[in-house]
Amino acid sequence: IFTFTVVELFDNMGTLIGLTSKANLVKPDGTIENLDRALTTDACGTVLSAIFGTSTVTSYIESAAGIAAGGKTGLTAVTVSLCFFISLLFAPVIGLVPGFATAPALVLVGALMMSDVGRINFSDFTDGLPAFLTIIMMPLTGSIANGFAFGFVSYAFMKAVTGKTKEVTWIMWIVAIAFLINLVMRS
Repeated sequence: IFTFTVVELFDNMGTLIGLTSKANLVKPDGTIENLDRALTTDACGTVLSAIFGTSTVTSYIESAAGIAAGGKTGLTAVTVSLCFFISLLFAPVIGLVPGFATAPALVLVGALMMSDVGRINFSDFTDGLPAFLTIIMMPLTGSIANGFAFGFVSYAFMKAVTGKTKEVTWIMWIVAIAFLINLVMRS
């Protein structure tokens, strides 16, 4: 249960942070308006999808393509959901499309998400390496949560071995240790 909770929470947080920053919906103090509502909706969707035996209902990073096209409101979500509903009629035909045919859309989404990388302080190795590991481990492991796990653990480790432990908050230590335990238990 712990593993599922960690994976779901950090997958969703990573997606929401990326999407809201792309849509310029992050407040100047770094907070996200109505984040609690988004997480509650995701949690309810996950529970309901489990009850009905479907794949989990969650926020998808592919939404960045819609944001880049100018969609930032609930109307965009309703339009996309209607298109998904209509696509059910074409599911047998859509099933014939090979997975690699969607690669260009995924590359576009990745390029859109990389625009924020310029704000990372790569001149400080203790900040740059964990950020790099976070970015590179997401596609290599196929999981946003695993990318965050490597990032959190390496950040705490790098700060500890370079004598900068005061830069790591107590909550960061707890999260890093929890991720480390999670990674060890799953390996």
